[in-house]
Amino acid sequence: MKKSVIILIAVVAVIIIWAISAYNGLVSMDENVSSQWANVETQYQRRADLIPNLVNTVKGYASHEKETHEGVVEARSKVDANDLTPEKLAEYQKAQGAVTSALGKLLAITENYPDLKANQNFLELQAQLEGTENRINVARKNFNDAAQAYNTSIRRFPKSIFASVFGFEKRTYFEAAEGTEKAPEVKF
Repeated sequence: MKKSVIILIAVVAVIIIWAISAYNGLVSMDENVSSQWANVETQYQRRADLIPNLVNTVKGYASHEKETHEGVVEARSKVDANDLTPEKLAEYQKAQGAVTSALGKLLAITENYPDLKANQNFLELQAQLEGTENRINVARKNFNDAAQAYNTSIRRFPKSIFASVFGFEKRTYFEAAEGTEKAPEVKF
C-alpha cells in the first residue's frame, strides 16, 4: 500500500512538473513571436522615419511631383498594427504595400532628375531605404519562423490539449501581398 502511494505521488509530481514546464515553454514561445513582431514594426518605423527626409530631398528637385509626394505621405499615415488578428495583419500588410508602391513611384521619378541622382544626400537616403527594406525582409522571416515554431508546438499532442485549456491560439503568419509575385513595371 505504501509503495503504491509513493508511486502515485511520483507520477502526479512528474505530471505537475511537465505541466509547469509545458506552460512556461508556451509562454516563452508566445513572447518570442511578439518580440519578433516588434522587430518587424521597428524596421517599418525606421522606414517611416526615413521617408520624410527622402521626400523633402526629392521635393527640392521635383517640386511639381506633388501628387506622388502626397501619395507616399498618405500611405505612410495609414500604417498601424496594434492587434495581430489575421484581419489586422492583412490590413497592416496592405498599408505597408501602399507605402512600398508609393516609394517605388517616388524613386522612379528621380530618373528624370540627373542632378538629384548624383546628390549625396539622396544617394545616402536611397541606400538607407534599401538597407531598411532588407532588414524588413529579415525581420518578417524571423517573425514567421517564430510563429511557425509556436504554432507547431501548440498543435502537437499532448501540448495541444494543454494549449487549448490555457487559451494559447495559433499566430498568423506574415504573407506576401497579393500581386507581389509579379515584378513591378517601371515606365519613364
